[in-house]
Amino acid sequence: MPKITVLPHHQICPTGAEIELNAGDNLCRGLLEKGVKIEHACDMSKACTTCHVIVRKGFNSLEEMDDIEADLLDRAWGLEPDSRLSCQVIIEDQDLTIEIPKYTINHASESH
Repeated sequence: MPKITVLPHHQICPTGAEIELNAGDNLCRGLLEKGVKIEHACDMSKACTTCHVIVRKGFNSLEEMDDIEADLLDRAWGLEPDSRLSCQVIIEDQDLTIEIPKYTINHASESH
């Protein structure tokens, strides 16, 4: 079972986390099921960027993203070369280390 290491995030996961998921599992769903409350405003339908993560280790083990995911990521806060939408990541057989960016573009959760 691949181990997913979540680096500390000031609100979502202050002390970080280590979870195990099965190969073939969806990263966003797996995080939620294991208690990591990552945002997912579009209910994982690939229509927003709130579940954006940066894959610090294991990025090359993942399938390539499609054009829709790439276009959405262009709008994400804190975009990096190893950014992905966690709702589109299918776990392979390699461990991953992920970072949840400090901010997200989620108008529903912002104070205006």
